Amino acid sequence: MDRLIRSILLLAVSLLASCSAAKEERKRPPPMVHAAPVKRHLFTDVIKSEGTARANEQVIIASNVTERVERVLFTDGMAVRRGQLLAVLTQGQENAALRGANASEKQAAAQYQRIKSLFDRGFATRAQLDLQLAAAEGARADASEAQAAIADRMIRAPFAGVTGLRVISAGAIVSAGTPLVTISDITRIKLDFTVPETQLAGIAVGQNVDATSAAYPGELFQGRITSIDPVIDPNSRAVMVRALLPNPGSRLKPGMLLSVTVKRSSRLVDAVPELAVVGNGEERSVFVVGPGGKARQVTVKTGLRDNGLIEVTGLPAGAKVIDEGVLKVSDGMMVRLPKPKGGAGGNGGNGGRGKPGGQAAPAS
Repeated sequence: MDRLIRSILLLAVSLLASCSAAKEERKRPPPMVHAAPVKRHLFTDVIKSEGTARANEQVIIASNVTERVERVLFTDGMAVRRGQLLAVLTQGQENAALRGANASEKQAAAQYQRIKSLFDRGFATRAQLDLQLAAAEGARADASEAQAAIADRMIRAPFAGVTGLRVISAGAIVSAGTPLVTISDITRIKLDFTVPETQLAGIAVGQNVDATSAAYPGELFQGRITSIDPVIDPNSRAVMVRALLPNPGSRLKPGMLLSVTVKRSSRLVDAVPELAVVGNGEERSVFVVGPGGKARQVTVKTGLRDNGLIEVTGLPAGAKVIDEGVLKVSDGMMVRLPKPKGGAGGNGGNGGRGKPGGQAAPAS
């Protein structure tokens, strides 16, 4: 009998506790959330990469011969024009050889003219004339060879540009292949960057590119894509792309690291704040405020992101999306919305039995 009485008492206590919890649950107000209509936002599909700046033209001029430097005619960072003389190597023997070749050429030419005159009058044979002609041509070739040897010792700029730092001095003996000076044309900059093969269809010659450098924060450098490497790197699965950027003032330097943005396309679509999107595995959804102030979970597809907004598709027209308090909401739960500024009351969430100052949210 005592055991039965104890069981009845325990059951009564449990029922009283359940009733009390149910009353507390009914008294607890729905969570307060914020909801806003879906926005239309202009998204731009872009490709981002990192690239290296290169000179439009650049060459390291090296000595063709082993010789002593006689004169250095450039300074560090000097602007030079095409064909300008930059350095002179010793050429005494070559000048002597040229003078001798010129003298031999002159003598051979005069001898050829005398034999030709005799040949025209019948006093010389064709063989004599041809032999003297060959001698004249040989003397002319020797003169050209001497001139070429002198030219090898006259270091000239192959194109207009800027010289690098000087590393040679007059009097130094340089060997064949020794670098003498670097010439760079940086009036324009070649920007080389890579693009994954998955985005290859989104780039084309002629597209605009924007580039930024840590050296000039907030400044934008613009150019165009000029070429795309026809071969994809099998290791990185990326393709090298080259753009050409104007460089007024020569502010961009070869070797700089630049951040590159290639704009592909733009579209005006529905967007919601990123915080409004809930993820479950690969599925994405948002909560909208439905009839009677109930939260309804709607599956959506997401796309591009920009400035805290994310592209979404699959929302009903005119939907009000919960963008604050999402973590407090579940599908079918009653919610409350803040009172409109200057309004007479907020939106309740207890099935029309809202407490003073609140009423059911309107249907979206």
